[in-house]
Amino acid sequence: MKNFESQPLLLLFMVTLVIAKHSNGSHTLRFVSTFFSWPRHLDPQFILLIYVDETLIMGFNSISESQRMESRVPWLNELNAEFWEFATQGALKEKNLMAEIMNKLLHIYNDSMAGYHIIQETYGCQVKQRMYFSHAFMELVLDTHDYITLNEDLQTWRAVGKAAEILKEVFEKVNLVKSSRSFLLGACVEGLLHYLNFGKKYLLRTDPPEPTIPFMPMIIALVLGALLMGAVMTFLIWKRRTRG
Repeated sequence: MKNFESQPLLLLFMVTLVIAKHSNGSHTLRFVSTFFSWPRHLDPQFILLIYVDETLIMGFNSISESQRMESRVPWLNELNAEFWEFATQGALKEKNLMAEIMNKLLHIYNDSMAGYHIIQETYGCQVKQRMYFSHAFMELVLDTHDYITLNEDLQTWRAVGKAAEILKEVFEKVNLVKSSRSFLLGACVEGLLHYLNFGKKYLLRTDPPEPTIPFMPMIIALVLGALLMGAVMTFLIWKRRTRG
């Protein structure tokens, strides 16, 4: 049996430290979703945080009273109820998908929920000073030692660890790279431009170009981020049933 000694709260703190300001005028939209279990808690906890550069703009916490995606900046409070409902549903879907991955991880290593266990996914995109696409990133870390990363070419995966290698095979079978690349190059960038425009008084020194579509890309960025793993989990469930 493999021994996991993760420290979820410390890792979450470290994540907030690595989100640095961009002195070259570029801007980043970053999604950080964390699913973990720890002793003395009956239910696992899921947290989704969304940043523009170093600014936390919204978040979801599965053990909060509201059980909803909530604004972390005053300038997002103007968005209507429909937006926040979409955002909340996207967070709940991602929570369920992360739970499936956690169960798969524990099955691979023949472990249980008794100790500390953590899965963290970080993904997003960056635009240059003139609001052109710069690069994108996606990484899934399994209990701090196994991880799978989308390479810079946005065409291939790099996996380290037994569980990551198994997930990599699944990713390749369902062609997850295609939907991931489409999201990172499209909805993610459009969503970032809209956030920058909507919060330009706080996020920018100069005005960005006016987007051509209202808030739909922001909704798409939230929902599609959660759905990226959907095809993967469908395959895993089907595979488990066929074996049964």
